[in-house]
Amino acid sequence: MQKMYLILMTMLFLGCYTTLNAQNNDQWARLSRYAKANAEWKNGNPERPTAVFIGNSITQGWYDKRPGFFTANNYAGRGISGQTTPQFLSRFRADVIALNPQIVVINGGINDIAENSGVYDPDFTFGNIQSMAELAHANGIAVILTSVLPAENIPWRTEIADVPEKIRTLNTNIQDYAADKGFTYVDYYTSMVDAQKAMAAVYTTDGVHVTDKGYQVMEAIVKTAIDELLKK
Repeated sequence: MQKMYLILMTMLFLGCYTTLNAQNNDQWARLSRYAKANAEWKNGNPERPTAVFIGNSITQGWYDKRPGFFTANNYAGRGISGQTTPQFLSRFRADVIALNPQIVVINGGINDIAENSGVYDPDFTFGNIQSMAELAHANGIAVILTSVLPAENIPWRTEIADVPEKIRTLNTNIQDYAADKGFTYVDYYTSMVDAQKAMAAVYTTDGVHVTDKGYQVMEAIVKTAIDELLKK
């Protein structure tokens, strides 16, 4: 009887632990944020997405402000405000691979530099971007890696130093990696930066987030890259 009691208590503990762990993972990576949208796409759309855009508030804001760009081109927006690259990587299978898009567009790094989820480690951030690209490639999804947008500082973390240099270094690593692996690199940075290495005022609301005019610039750049990939 005592042995059976111990077994039952162990099973109860493991069940509670598994449930709690799943809840913690969802809270950290927000794994359920697009669960309904993903299910609707897979079940109700006979055509797979042409491209999935995964990212942070810049990607989320893009879809929120200009949804027509996505719907007209059969693109899916999978941005979550505040997220860093390890959080993208945690939800990459659910929000990208499971949708089986032709192309994935990966934009991340500014929130890593902002230390939204811990001290910035450039190698760790770059490694997360590499891992997402490699996962996509292994699943037959063409990869577009994009530059981090320019920023002179982080408005919600003004104590963080050397933001332009951190962005420049990360962009150089991403560009070099894309060239080495044969992935497409999309450079938003050059078209949106000003003389102070900040984002040009017309393109940003606060130095990091993007205005409608900024998104128009990004759309022209990335759609050209997507259309070129689709010809291959």
